[in-house]
Amino acid sequence: MKKLFTLVAVASISALVACGPSAEEKAAMEKAKQDSIAAVEAAHAAEEAAKAQAAADSTAAYASAQEAEAKRIADSTEAAGKGKKK
Repeated sequence: MKKLFTLVAVASISALVACGPSAEEKAAMEKAKQDSIAAVEAAHAAEEAAKAQAAADSTAAYASAQEAEAKRIADSTEAAGKGKKK
């Protein structure tokens, strides 16, 4: 009976060890992990680029608004000056 129990125990342990992932499966899991990391880094880089572009666009829009305001003031001043000369 003791030999039978030992044989069953050894067979059970062998079966459990054999059920683990193979070297190919481990490599596939590692590749999937690296692919996921690369995808996250790419998404992060794209997000940062979008933020930088939005900031540049905002700065350009502000500068354009400032130029339009300066032109409006100059035109208004010029129009007021022409009105007084008549």
